[in-house]
This record gives sequence, C-alpha cells and structure tokens, in this order.
Amino acid sequence: MANSLHMERIYYLSLEFYMGRTLQNTMVNLGLQNACDEAIYQLGLDLEELEEIEEDAGLGNGGLGRLAACFLDSMATLGLAAYGYGIRYEFGIFNQKIINGWQVEEADDWLRYGNPWEKARPEYMLPVHFYGRVEHTADGVKWLDTQVVLAMPYDTPVPGYKNNTVNTMRLWSAKAPNDFNLQEFNVGDYIEAVLDRNLAENISRVLYPNDNFFEGKELRLKQEYFVVAATLQDIIRRFKSSKFGCRDPVRTCFETFPDKVAIQLNDTHPALSIPELMRILVDVEKVDWDKAWEITKKTCAYTNHTVLPEALERWPVTMFEKLLPRHLEIIYAVNQKHLDNVAAMFPGDVDRLRRMSVIEEGDCKRINMAHLCVIGSHAVNGVARIHSEIVKQSVFKDFYELEPEKFQNKTNGITPRRWLLLCNPGLAEVIVEKIGEDFLTDLSQLKKLLPLVNDEAFIRDVAKVKQENKLKFSAFLEKEYKVKINPSSMFDVHVKRIHEYKRQLLNCLHIITLYNRIRKDPSKSFVPRTVMIGGKAAPGYHMAKMIIKLVTSIGDVVNQDPIVGDRLKVIFLENYRVSFAEKVIPSADLSQQISTAGTEASGTGNMKFMLNGALTIGTMDGANVEMAEEAGEENLFIFGMRVDDVEALDKKGYNAKEYYDRIPELKQVMDQISSGYFSPKDPDCFKDVVNMLMYHDRFKVFADYEAYIECQAKVDQLYRNPKEWTKKVIKNIACSGKFSSDRTITEYAREIWGVEPSDVKIPPPNIPRE
Repeated sequence: MANSLHMERIYYLSLEFYMGRTLQNTMVNLGLQNACDEAIYQLGLDLEELEEIEEDAGLGNGGLGRLAACFLDSMATLGLAAYGYGIRYEFGIFNQKIINGWQVEEADDWLRYGNPWEKARPEYMLPVHFYGRVEHTADGVKWLDTQVVLAMPYDTPVPGYKNNTVNTMRLWSAKAPNDFNLQEFNVGDYIEAVLDRNLAENISRVLYPNDNFFEGKELRLKQEYFVVAATLQDIIRRFKSSKFGCRDPVRTCFETFPDKVAIQLNDTHPALSIPELMRILVDVEKVDWDKAWEITKKTCAYTNHTVLPEALERWPVTMFEKLLPRHLEIIYAVNQKHLDNVAAMFPGDVDRLRRMSVIEEGDCKRINMAHLCVIGSHAVNGVARIHSEIVKQSVFKDFYELEPEKFQNKTNGITPRRWLLLCNPGLAEVIVEKIGEDFLTDLSQLKKLLPLVNDEAFIRDVAKVKQENKLKFSAFLEKEYKVKINPSSMFDVHVKRIHEYKRQLLNCLHIITLYNRIRKDPSKSFVPRTVMIGGKAAPGYHMAKMIIKLVTSIGDVVNQDPIVGDRLKVIFLENYRVSFAEKVIPSADLSQQISTAGTEASGTGNMKFMLNGALTIGTMDGANVEMAEEAGEENLFIFGMRVDDVEALDKKGYNAKEYYDRIPELKQVMDQISSGYFSPKDPDCFKDVVNMLMYHDRFKVFADYEAYIECQAKVDQLYRNPKEWTKKVIKNIACSGKFSSDRTITEYAREIWGVEPSDVKIPPPNIPRE
C-alpha cells in the first residue's frame, strides 16, 4: 500500500468496478510481460491462449464501473493511499447471446472456477444492520431489534505501473450469521431456518443490469446500504487504530477525520454514506450534531454521472422507513436544517424550498439522493466540461446559486496502460521508438508526436499497425461469426450500452441509406465499409432489445445481397465486454459517438478510440467537445445540433414527420423498416421502433439525420486518401494526452481530496529498506 501513516487515505466508493481480466494487466504493471511470455513459451504453452481462459470480472454495466477501474489503476500509479470499496457480486453483468437476432441473457457465473486474484479476509468480517426500530433515550438514540447480515471482505491487489506500489480493492460479500432465524429452529423447522440464510446472502448475489436507469427495488437499496455500512466501519477502524487516532474508543477525537479520510461517492449509489457517517458520529461516538455535520461534509465528495431524469435515484420514503428507520430520521433532520438555511437566504421563495428539498412531496413521498449528495458533500463534480456546465445551469441550478464554490469539473480519463500498452502493443511500440516510454505515465508527452505528422516513415508505421490489427480482428471475427470480412474496408465501429440516447438507431438509418445507394447505382464506386455495432441492452428495456433485433435484421438482408457484395457488411458484436473492447478498439478506423447533444455526460469509449488511432464521427456532446478542442475540430467529424439547438428545438416543438416528409432518402428508409423489408417473416416486427421515431422520440434522431449523412460522406472522401487519413489519425493520437485518467486523478487529488500525487518508486521487496 502506497502510504505512510500520516498520509490522507482516499476511499473510492462504487457499486460497480468493471475490471475485466487481471493477468495481463498485472504483468504489464509489474513490467514482467516479456519475462512471463518467454517462461510460458519455454513450457511449450502460448501465453495468449492462457489469457483467453480468464473470465472477465464484469462487476459493472459500462462507463461508470469501467471508470472506477481506470481510477484504481491511476491512483496506484500516482502513489496515492487509495482503496476501492464495492460489492463482490456472485453474478456480474449477464452474458449476451444473440438467438434469431434477439438478445438472450445468461447468468455470468464468473466465480465458477474460483478467482485467484482475491484473498478472503474473514478476520475483518463486519455486521450490517437492517429493519428494526428507533428508540430515543436519555443517553442518546438506539437502533434496536435489527436483522444482522455479515459482510465478508475479499481483497484484490491493484498494482501501480512499475512503481512497486500495490493498493487494495476490497469487495464485500454477504454472509448470514450463524444464529440467523434459528427462532424457526425452536419451532422445529430447522431446514427452513437454514434455507432462509439465502435471504441474507442474496444481497451480494447479482449486479443490477441497468445503465443510466433507476429501478427502485428493495434489494438494490439493501446493496447500497450494505456496501456503505461495512465500508464506513472499516474506515473508522483504520482511522482509530493508526497513529493519529487515539486507541481509547471513548476519547477518540474526530476533529482530524476529514484531514485523514476522503470519501468519493461514485454517483448517488453510495449516497447513504452521508446519513450513515452522521449516525455513527452522533449516535455511537456522541459527537455534537453540528460538529458531525461539518465533519461529514468535509469528508464526502460527490461525482454526478448523468443528467437523464430516469437515471436519478428517488427512493420511496415508505421503503426507507421500513429498511433504515434511523437513517430516515437523520435525513429529515438534515433536510430541515438545509431548508431553514435556504429560507434565510431566499425569504418567501416557497417554490425554491420545494425544488431544493431532499424529500419530494407527492402521491408517493420520495428521497432525492442527488440532493442529499449535494448538501452532504464539500465538492460536487461533473465528468466533462459541457456536462459540469449543464449540472450548474439546470440539474442543480438552485444548489449552484446557493453554494457556487462547491461545483467543479473533472473530465474523465482512461488508463493508457490497459488502453494502449496492453491492448495495442504494436502502436505503443512505434510510439516508444519515436519518443521513449515516459508517455505511459505522462500521456501529455504524446504531443511530441506532432512534428511527425508529415513524416513519411511514421505515417507508414502507424498505418501498418492499424492494418495488422484489422487483419487480426478479421481472423477473430471469421472464426467467431463465420463471416468473411474485407480487411481493406473501413472498420466503422459503434460499441457501448444500447440506449435510445446513444442513438444506435441513427447509425441504422445511415446503414440502410448506404445500402439503398449501392442498390440504386451498383456500378458507382463506393468506399467499402464493415459496420460493427455492439453492446448489451438492459433485460427489461424493450426498445433497446428492439434496436438489437433491427441491427441483426439489417445485417441479414445486407450481408446476403449479391448486388452489395463486400462493399457493405453489418455485424452485431455479441457479448461486448472489457476483454472484447481490447480487441475491437485497436482495429477501428471510425469511432461513432453520436448521442444527442446534452445527454452523454462524458463517454470514455470515445477516448479509447482516439488513443488507438480511430477517427471520431460525433456530436458536440460529453468529452467529444474537449477532444475536438485538443485535436482541432477539423480533425474530427463533428456534425449535428449543439446543446442550444436542441433546447431551441424543444421550445419550438420537435416534429419528426416534418423531416420524414421533406427528406426522400429518410422516407424511403422508414418505409422499408415499417413495411417489413428487413423482417419479411414478421412485417410488423418494428412497428414500435417506427412509432417511437415518428411520434415520441425524446432524442431527435431525424433532426440530425441529414447532417449525419453528409458528414459520413466526408468520412468516405477522406478514407479514399489513406495518407491524409493517417495524418489526421496521428494528430488525434498526439492530442489525446489530456484524456489519461492519471490527469483526472491528479485533479481530484489536488482540488477535492487535498493530497499531492507522488512519482516516488517504492524499492522492490528484494531490496532492504532503510
């Protein structure tokens, strides 16, 4: 662990850690890859084959969980004393099978053959309480008659890059206590009582598979409290037992707590940290309420990840009262003080009080977790500049007016170790040849490639690496999908969770338009494309599942059409996950980042493609804005409405039919989809998709159709000139340095946690320390 005892410890709390595989990453960060490769080869084995056997640790849905994984890598590499805390789900994100073009989910039993990277730590097992009742007594508040579940920690090492630092990710697993429900045993139903243990252990059974969508289930609330309660006990134990705390539990002074402990809340999922820390300080440690609130605020910081209203967590008060009665009291008290404060600042503004309350009144009273996070934290950040502005101007506008100094921006980043060195060794090598290897821990050094944009040899080298990556990925696809790929075609890639706001449907409209153009004039010269779309749909998200069916149905028609030949292929990439991303991203020519402006908070896939030599076609949304700023807008394919255009269209009223009537190619495409051209056996198959696009499309697909088609024509035009294309690629790679998670974490450390990163290498274990 990268800490001396006086150092502040960082606790990154997340319900998701999307780690992927660990073997190759560990070898890379320890600088052992070549040695291991050689040793394995000597044994007559192939290291790559061995790596393919490892299951992904898929304990996340997408961006939020993968960001947490990149952050752990950067925190260790920057020598911060940081711990990741989450849940050890027995089943991670489901495996996706495509059967007859439909998504079918399969449980991800990733622990079936054990997990060699984790170490159970039963000596640190802790109790977590649920239900029960609250009693206010002379000597304080008591939470009684609770149901206890034990939290068993499993530690996974997180090695920094070649600095001999190893941090810890601690994931909690739920265990029933031995006396769990043996009341029933007394009545003679011993078997039932033992079987009931599963109820407690279900808490850590499975990851909720929703991305950017709130599902208000009691089991989910239990998971959120479970990780928070166990983690805070662990944090306080560590605080008390180290040099700066006093060992005498009665006399421990919590004054210094915020100087020694920083808690980062990854979205609102661990928001219960705020009332739980208050409960421990006030009820258990007998700290004065106002002092406890000050400590809590100084300790916690909150990262907002989305502006979509359906993603914001709003828990019913009735559910909360049953499960966590004391926490509800604390939230009410915190809210009352907060509203008194607001009323003093804005006298007579009753509507503002309603908007800013943590408790939302209505037919069902709800707790707004985002509001709780904002008032209970000393820092609130968005994850890209444009997103942080939207957070201040709309989502938390009232809160920004109250405490503007609280709001910050921390643009997301990715770790260059996994997302360049590990997944694209060929590209990493040609870069190292030119500028050395220091860029791997200081990605801004990629700027040194700028003078090489016109260097013939370097252009050739970069293009050659891309071609090799495409050949390798083509071979993989042919083996897995039995499709013949044209490796000289443009690899046009759109991989991310399937969601209406990410607009995979806009991509579909372009594919069909292209298909129609080829059929209309087959003798014309077309730039050949292999369009790949991949991603999982939440199991309960009907429209997302229909989108997958549409992609596969378009593929069935296009790929069989002899007129089209190998000029256009459409492939749905099944079971997209971290280890798959590591294969597809290095092979991509074109990266699709086409969300409606103002909906994608940041995106990080966009950064991975940029670093790996793909050009971006995208809207001015999320981190695309900053990518265009770094590389120059002329080096990306930017199209479509900006945020203010979207707002203007909302005011005016978006009418999809206008576009349908005005644009003949769009009308043709929509008529084909609705007439069953792509679903001849079931002509009505896509009626829901058509109906949504025509009459209630929140994300305004048609409004950007024309601009998108025109922009795609520019993509084709540039692709016909490989040298000019590669120059833009080099320019993009050279300007991608800002998007390292090392830069992101350095900003969190300095501006939120108040610690300084260090590049000091701890001496290796075989060298004795002074």
